[in-house]
Amino acid sequence: VHDVVRACAEEVFIPLTVGGGIRSVADVDRLLRDGADKVSVNTSAVKNPELISEISRHFGNQVLVLSLDARRAQGASTESGFEVTTRGGREGTGRCAIDWIREAADRGVGEILLNSIDADGTREGFDLELIRAARAAVDVPLIASGGAGKVEHFAPAVEAGADALLAASVFHFGTLSIAEVKDALRAEGIDVR
Repeated sequence: VHDVVRACAEEVFIPLTVGGGIRSVADVDRLLRDGADKVSVNTSAVKNPELISEISRHFGNQVLVLSLDARRAQGASTESGFEVTTRGGREGTGRCAIDWIREAADRGVGEILLNSIDADGTREGFDLELIRAARAAVDVPLIASGGAGKVEHFAPAVEAGADALLAASVFHFGTLSIAEVKDALRAEGIDVR
């Protein structure tokens, strides 16, 4: 993985965030030295929340992104109705996603990548209820992910509280272009870089 990060950092001149397998401050240090600008943690932070505090204290919160795969709670109820999952949404934890967002912010994450497992891949639109709940809980930058399918899906996610939006397959497969999405957001009065 380190060779890939170094190669990307040499070719790509936009902020590079790397996640997966980060379990220690030493892992973060190595990735930053390899050229990453930020790191993202999920499963390891759920298992060891102190990891967030350690990374934030050592490197500052601008380096740390909490990647949160959330779904509507199944079986065990949570206060918000949303559950933290791990392993790419395959394993439920029974933990309230909104409580986890608050704790992670208190521990020092600089951004939250909020992926709706329920909406991911559906192309039916972002999970606006989840975005609103997350925004009401914290003020840290919030990146919404999961569900984009049409240009009309993007503005409501921003209006719900997302600071940034992540979409993948619609761009990878040419369903939408980045220019189309930016134009649609501008048409709704949303500032776009």
